[in-house]
Amino acid sequence: MELTPHLEAIRADLESLIAADEALATAFERMARPIEATLQLRLLDVLGDAALELTEQVPAGHAELRVSGRDARVVYIGPPEAAPEPSVPDDDDGGMARLTVRMPDALKGAIEAAADAAAQSVNAWLVQAARSALNRGSDSRRRGGGNRISGYARS
Repeated sequence: MELTPHLEAIRADLESLIAADEALATAFERMARPIEATLQLRLLDVLGDAALELTEQVPAGHAELRVSGRDARVVYIGPPEAAPEPSVPDDDDGGMARLTVRMPDALKGAIEAAADAAAQSVNAWLVQAARSALNRGSDSRRRGGGNRISGYARS
């Protein structure tokens, strides 16, 4: 909503009220800009309060007041889309645990990039990576070390 027509209408109303008095008309001309700026702020306050009241009345999401120059918009922002639940493997008991991990920023950035490339959340990507690492570890223990040779040899 462009505020300029509303501000001009208020100014025209005030000018018509004081048109008969020359001294008042001169004083109004000097005060017109500050009055217009104050009115614009008050109109934005009214729109902001309306957005807050609307937010209280909607079951989900919220309303925002977005201002660009003299253009103000009340915009409805819907609730965030829920992330799909990660699939639970058959061997999982369904319980979840929270884990805090500290890592270098560079590693965190690489993990986030890999998760984006796989179209997964960071959490889902980390769970899958941990599961894969554990499966690889159990495979090597079952094989008994493969064709490894240990110790010293003399020729």
